[in-house]
Amino acid sequence: MSEPPASQPTLRDRPESEADAIIVGAGPAGATTAYYLARSGLDVLLLEKTAFPREKVCGDGLTPRAVKQLTAMGITFEDKGWVRNHGLRIIGGGVRLELPWPDLAEYPGFGLVRTRQDFDQILAENAVAAGARLRERTNVTGPVIDERSNRIVGVTAKDPDGAPVTFRAPLVIAADGNSSRLSVAMGVRKRDDRPMGVAVRTYFTSPRHDDDFLESWLELWDSTGGKDVLLPGYGWVFGVGDGTSNVGLGILNSTASFQDVDYRKLLRRWTASMPEEWGFTEENQRGAIRGAALPMGFNRTPHYARGLMLVGDAGGMVNPFNGEGIAYAMEAGRIAADVVVQARGRSTAQSRERALLRYPDILADTYGGYYTLGRYFVQVIGRPEFMRYATRYGLRRRTLMRFTLKMLANLTEPTRGDAMDRVINGLSKMAPAA
Repeated sequence: MSEPPASQPTLRDRPESEADAIIVGAGPAGATTAYYLARSGLDVLLLEKTAFPREKVCGDGLTPRAVKQLTAMGITFEDKGWVRNHGLRIIGGGVRLELPWPDLAEYPGFGLVRTRQDFDQILAENAVAAGARLRERTNVTGPVIDERSNRIVGVTAKDPDGAPVTFRAPLVIAADGNSSRLSVAMGVRKRDDRPMGVAVRTYFTSPRHDDDFLESWLELWDSTGGKDVLLPGYGWVFGVGDGTSNVGLGILNSTASFQDVDYRKLLRRWTASMPEEWGFTEENQRGAIRGAALPMGFNRTPHYARGLMLVGDAGGMVNPFNGEGIAYAMEAGRIAADVVVQARGRSTAQSRERALLRYPDILADTYGGYYTLGRYFVQVIGRPEFMRYATRYGLRRRTLMRFTLKMLANLTEPTRGDAMDRVINGLSKMAPAA
């Protein structure tokens, strides 16, 4: 599953409850951060409130950005749980358009689908193989604050038996998802000027389970009442390869009906309008309809302060253009680990802190302009009249849609790319940081 770790953990000379770094949450962000820190020789304590395997609400689709990160961690895709896809199929305005993933040197030419039932476990086991210490069913209840410095120096938690326990480390990394109770307890709250989405999904036994394209519906039509009604949001159908398809929809807070929509009812109305042979019926449904928030465009900042670092959904790192979170969670985990390792090598507390404070700057330099463009995009597509015009006329122009795919999936060559790459990269650099 993974390469041998670059460095083995040294013999412990401290209590089991102490570490060089504590990571709260063993999802993609936390597990990736733990992997790279452990490979660099740090003693990492990875705390997960549930036990693996466990379900997470997700579309289960992975773009080439995520595949690149998985490959960098030594994860291979040989077992049948990984389903490869070749690109994105877009449906809207009476058009059905298949766009292959861009042919780039920077990213592989394929995406993947894997359910979160065991995807996170694979990453967590990879971190453990690198030397991280994973403690499951350990529910973090709050920060431990040093009164003199006002910095976080550990966390309180409940162990699997419900008994209180305290863990200590000079650095704590919050990878505890959208709600990020640890961040809230430290006074780091969400920003109202950033986009937010909601996604709901379920699984259906379906002959479409082995589809080799991710499928995105830009218009959701409900015809169950005898007439066609355009529903808010966008939809997806991703083949899981195990006899089922992941079918879901998302809606953005820029949409007028965001607060008033019954998302589960909306999904039922949409799937009821699907072709009967696809099998998206109540009898074929596998599991409940479940929903989750999509925190976008850095909706919680600062990403580092007072010894606490945020990665993944805890820092609102979902791409506003397409709702993708896993790739950016993993990328941020790798960035965070590099910053921590560099800080650890500094000789004084002041120089270590200065190095850690670079983390928000690096994130802003890497994603800030692109996420700002994404915020504008979210505002525009929240207008039904724009979406109707875009789907009716834009989908028929293949070159325009190839550009749109690169833009939405953030798949460009960083240097020496084609004209599309240069335009997208230039726009991202010119836009003010998020």
